[in-house]
Amino acid sequence: MESEDPKKIQEMKTDLNLLLECLKYQMDNPLSQKEALVTIHSICQQNSDAGVYFREIGGLMFVKNLARSSAHSMVKEAALYTLGTVAEKNVYCQQTLCTSELFEDLIWFLSNNDSNTNLKRMSVYVILVLVSNNRTGQTLVRETGCFKILSELFRAVLSKYELNLSDKNVFQNYQLWSSVCGTLCVCVNNPQNDENQRLCCSLFPHANDWLKNCMLPEIIRPLCSFIGLTLANNTHVQKYFISVGGLDVLCQVLVQLESDSHKTLSSAKLAVVVTKTVDACIADNSTFGEVLAKYHIVSKLLALLLHKNLDSAEKFSIILTLGHCTETCAEKLSLSLRGENEAEQLEDINMKEKNIEEYWKKAKDILHRIEQLEREENEEKTQREKYKDNVSSMKINVQNTLKHLHTDSIGPKAEDKDTSQSRKLQSYKSHGFMSKAYTKDNQTKTLFKSANPVNACYRESGQSKTLYKANPSCNQNLQKETTEKKDSVSQSRSIYIMFRYNK
Repeated sequence: MESEDPKKIQEMKTDLNLLLECLKYQMDNPLSQKEALVTIHSICQQNSDAGVYFREIGGLMFVKNLARSSAHSMVKEAALYTLGTVAEKNVYCQQTLCTSELFEDLIWFLSNNDSNTNLKRMSVYVILVLVSNNRTGQTLVRETGCFKILSELFRAVLSKYELNLSDKNVFQNYQLWSSVCGTLCVCVNNPQNDENQRLCCSLFPHANDWLKNCMLPEIIRPLCSFIGLTLANNTHVQKYFISVGGLDVLCQVLVQLESDSHKTLSSAKLAVVVTKTVDACIADNSTFGEVLAKYHIVSKLLALLLHKNLDSAEKFSIILTLGHCTETCAEKLSLSLRGENEAEQLEDINMKEKNIEEYWKKAKDILHRIEQLEREENEEKTQREKYKDNVSSMKINVQNTLKHLHTDSIGPKAEDKDTSQSRKLQSYKSHGFMSKAYTKDNQTKTLFKSANPVNACYRESGQSKTLYKANPSCNQNLQKETTEKKDSVSQSRSIYIMFRYNK
């Protein structure tokens, strides 16, 4: 096998040399030249190295000049077809041919009224090959004015919406138009070219008209490819497409195809093509929500997803589009599934958004009130602690007094008891505390009788018992007031928390 490879290579080189000589010496025989060019095309298509060798022996430049200078249309067509094949199979040949000079020749072929449809189609094919995966070619197609010619062909080649593709002339025009669509696709994509994408925006209205008036797959597929690649990863172009009604048109076509998909499989598959184009329009743009909701696109996609004859790749495209639909406008798109009253619900959402500042003001007022109540609660707590300290001090004094009284009451003589009490009273009087001491003594004894174990064995008068019974009521009132304030703080805090999570 290895010994045969050099032999085949040598045979290929010999054949190319002979064919090139035939082209040079058969200038008066266009039929022979055409046959030689077709043979060269076949050899280069089977072996990419053949194109490199053909370039090395000068064949590539000769064929290019032949396409320009020949007076015979069949030779021009065959020469352009050969150039396209060689450039498509080998990147070095593509770079060699990618010159402004060749683009100008191609423009002349396309704009010349004497050029037949097939010659124009071959010219478009060469442009496609030179631009594909080649940023230099994308730049030249724009700077040389070639893009302008392609745009004119896109608008003018097909003049009627009702196509009879069985007619030979109509079919040839359709093939030219389809080639133009494919060439425009490579002008804007792979690599992506923002400038060319913006230039293609001018063709959107014409594309929309065709989508609205012709539901043939032969029209929808090329247009969807062109629109999808022009919109891809370009927010500016996406917004423009939506502004001229492009997304509305796509949605209308999708709704119609989804309805027809229950009858024919071809409609279901064509609906997937349109779905991909819709996805290209909404993937990087958040301004599409109302349009999709208007046509209930989410529900249509879900219905299309359930089609049993679609393959996994097609269903994946639908799921991806659904993800983009619900990614940035889930709230609005959910309304499209409910059906009725969408406008009212959207208006209600907008009203809530406008009133959010007012709600925040109320929340701040509630928070301020909560903080104020908490401060009051802290102050009351401090006062209660001080009160407890005072009570403890008074309690100790009462206990000491009770001990003295108890000791005096069990003395040997009542007279000594009276004398001792009299002395104590005189002592209190001398210090100015007599009336205060008696009053304080009675109050403190009744206030802490229930809390002091010593008071269990102490017998009070009827008045002291009355004070003792009243004391628990005072404590209950104090506890009730404190509990009410705590409940008020807790209630206000609950209101604030509920507002914060339901705003």
